[in-house]
Amino acid sequence: MAFSTLSLILLLPLVSGQVFHWGPCPEPSVQLGFDIHKYLGRWFEIEKIPASFERGKCIEANYSLRPDGTIKVLNSEFRRGKVRSIEGTAVVQDIRQPAKLGVSFSYFTPYTPYWVLYTDYVNLAVVYSCTDVLRLFHVDFAWILGRARALSVVTTNSAKMVFSNNNIDVSKMISTDQQGCDK
Repeated sequence: MAFSTLSLILLLPLVSGQVFHWGPCPEPSVQLGFDIHKYLGRWFEIEKIPASFERGKCIEANYSLRPDGTIKVLNSEFRRGKVRSIEGTAVVQDIRQPAKLGVSFSYFTPYTPYWVLYTDYVNLAVVYSCTDVLRLFHVDFAWILGRARALSVVTTNSAKMVFSNNNIDVSKMISTDQQGCDK
C-alpha cells in the first residue's frame, strides 16, 4: 500500500493541468472498418480537453505513411511568436482493431493510445486517449479534428455526442484558436 501511495504522489505532477477522473479508463467503441490510408493528411484541432503539451494556437497534425509502414505524426502549433513542431510515430497495435493506434514522440516513451472513435475522413475525426494510473484514476485526452480550421456548431456538437455516448466527459473541452493561422 505504501508503494502505491508513493507512486501516486510521484505521478501527480505529470498530470497537473490535465483532466483526470477516478477509476479506470472507459472502453469506448472505435471506428469500424477504419482505413488509415484515408485518414492520412492534414487535420486541424477544433476542440480538445486541455493538455499541458498543447498551449498554442493554430494547432494541427499531419499524418503520412513511412516506407516501413509506420505513420509519421507531425504536430505543430504557433506559440510565443514561433511555429513549434514535434515529430512522432504512430502504429496500428492490433490489425484486428486498426482504429486503435499507439503514438509516441520519443524513443524513450511507450506508445500511448490514440483511438479514432469516429471519422468520415473528409471533414471530421473524433479522437480519444486515456491512461490509467494504477487503476485508481485515469487521465483523459480528447480531440475534435477537422480537415478545415473550423467546423459548424452542429458538427462539433455531434462529435461531442460520440464522446458522451461512450461515457467520456467532455464538459471541460475548449476551442482551439485557429484565427489568423494562414498568414
